[in-house]
Amino acid sequence: MKIVPDTSVVIDGRITSLIKTGEYKGATIIIPEAVVAELEAQANQGREIGFSGLNELQELFRMSEENVIELRFSGERPSLDQVKLSSGGEIDALIRNVAIDHDARFITSDLVQAEVAKAKGLDVTYLRPQIGDFSPLSIDQYLDEETIAITLKERAPPVAKIGKLRETRLVTLRDAPMTEYELKAMAQELLERAKRDPDGFIELEKRGITVVQIGSLRISIARRPFSDGMEITAVRPLVDLSLDDYDMAPEIKQRILGNRRGVLIAGPPGAGKTTLAQSLATFLADHDFVVKTMEAPRDLQVPDHITQYTALEGSMTNTAEALLLVRPDYVVFDEIRKNEDFSVYADMRLAGMGMVGVVHAMEVHDCLRRFCDRVDYSILPQIINTVIYVVQGAIMKIYDLELTIKAPEGMPGDAHIRPVIVVREHARREPEIEIFRYEGETLVMPLARKRNAGEPAVAPAEPPVIAAPAAAEPEENVSWKVAEKEVQREIGRYTSGPVEVRIISDNKAVVYIDDKDVPAAIGKGGKNVSAIVNKLGIGIDIRPRSELEAQKHVEEEMQLAGGIKIRLDKKQLTIVSPENKGKIVDVFAGKEYLFTATVNEEGDILLAKNSTIAQEMIKRYNEGETIRLRPV
Repeated sequence: MKIVPDTSVVIDGRITSLIKTGEYKGATIIIPEAVVAELEAQANQGREIGFSGLNELQELFRMSEENVIELRFSGERPSLDQVKLSSGGEIDALIRNVAIDHDARFITSDLVQAEVAKAKGLDVTYLRPQIGDFSPLSIDQYLDEETIAITLKERAPPVAKIGKLRETRLVTLRDAPMTEYELKAMAQELLERAKRDPDGFIELEKRGITVVQIGSLRISIARRPFSDGMEITAVRPLVDLSLDDYDMAPEIKQRILGNRRGVLIAGPPGAGKTTLAQSLATFLADHDFVVKTMEAPRDLQVPDHITQYTALEGSMTNTAEALLLVRPDYVVFDEIRKNEDFSVYADMRLAGMGMVGVVHAMEVHDCLRRFCDRVDYSILPQIINTVIYVVQGAIMKIYDLELTIKAPEGMPGDAHIRPVIVVREHARREPEIEIFRYEGETLVMPLARKRNAGEPAVAPAEPPVIAAPAAAEPEENVSWKVAEKEVQREIGRYTSGPVEVRIISDNKAVVYIDDKDVPAAIGKGGKNVSAIVNKLGIGIDIRPRSELEAQKHVEEEMQLAGGIKIRLDKKQLTIVSPENKGKIVDVFAGKEYLFTATVNEEGDILLAKNSTIAQEMIKRYNEGETIRLRPV
């Protein structure tokens, strides 16, 4: 008997299974060169199915050496043009031609390929997706009822995270490290199960990484070059709760069954956001709402009557367009991360669809900040009515958003009224966050909580930093001192040395830190300092401590014409010109232009003493030339 398997059968491993059962024992297996080329291309792209198929070919070769089967390779290797047209069936046609040329039985698990082969008059065996009981997976030996996640990596012992949501521990499962051979065999088994099991999906496949979903188990298979070694991680849901298991269930039900249908679930990773989203989806479906989900990957554990959608052709925008035609009552959008995801959530909500979104955020104002970066803040209450903040599996707070016209809290007394979004905590109805525009920037500003009568004041924890002397009038000392402590605390998170803060005005502070700490405090692209400015609502000018020391330890001071001074110390040359504070100036020696600089808010231009420019200035001054500044 001559048999020609196509790529789908080689990948899923059933051709060797059929030989082992004796059905095709002694047969001549003819592998088309197009199958080899397709598997080689997939393996070169780092796709796990390519390696799985190549392992299957190696197993067929071993069987041929043991005279269990006869193995041949035949046909033409596809050209580059045929590879480019593979989605149109060019490679499939080459594979079928091999079966026609050898008058062989054609075996496939691809339905379209089977139907075309029948139309061509071939003897076709279509292997349907396997349904029914499956044998246990090798990975099951590392899982028990308390296991939350496992990590299996070559050259390292397998470890598991075990316990409950609020009490987890990392456990080493065995002393011997995992081998690459074990992991490859396990990966192939997982891929075969994902392709055969009706509850299995290959959710993501890119160079070096494959993510599969098998039932409630989400498995990531990483290999070089994406990772430094082969690794398999498996994660499964922590708990399965109904909405009634949560403390604030009545308040949530009132909102989602009423007209407040823009819900956002926020919290840190592993806090139980997805579990709550599952509970909401099930509750809504049980109350006669048509519910769909948008997930990439699909890992929500919901009843079968809730359809789970993923990214259509790799884009959630395409999925949203399809859902607007389907017209569900509610859509649960799990894992809002990319810019596209935030825009899709906003567009679907503005179209009138009920939305439940899940966002990773350490604090509520963090997730609101991410929305404000992508949509106009004034329409935020139309997009998000309710924010549910989840920590360690429990609902900590529920927030309501409303738009009003007022002067923002915590701003100078002469601040103009403007549109302000007030974020109120549901239970106390006190505003905790305000969102508004100020000097062209959208600020998401947490407000200081007001203490109730008789409530003791709790002093905030302070990092080991050095406090700067207060520079304000006595009546201003209290508010400025609070701002000083807040700035110290936030900057201290990124520094190892002391932090000295000087409050210049109600909305401006200068911070001096060790020179080596400056890059970490500023962050890539100013990310860290911008986050602190948005959080505290005060402008921050971060400066190296060497500047402060230069001001404190002056070795020499020279008075120049026009009220200009030059100060020299061990490291710096400082040009002092208070009347040009904040201006851009050209610096001249006599009539010759030297350089252009910006005078800082203290009226100084700072130069490294050993720099070429500073040395040139000192030389010209010693030669008797007049140093002068001219505003640009």
